[in-house]
Amino acid sequence: MRVKCVICDKIEPIDDESLIAKRLRNRPIHTYMCNDCSVRIADKTNARMDSGNFRLYRPKSDKDEW
Repeated sequence: MRVKCVICDKIEPIDDESLIAKRLRNRPIHTYMCNDCSVRIADKTNARMDSGNFRLYRPKSDKDEW
């Protein structure tokens, strides 16, 4: 299966029997991102977190007394 990275538009072949290929076939909302872009985003995110200018807004969990 040939897939295209959503960020850099690089086309890569992946195995037809892999989990990623199955997700892309069965759920069209899932997108593919190549390893280079994934590593680059992770590095930049970690650098921003270390600088102190990064805030991760997570929803507050409501504790149900139920």
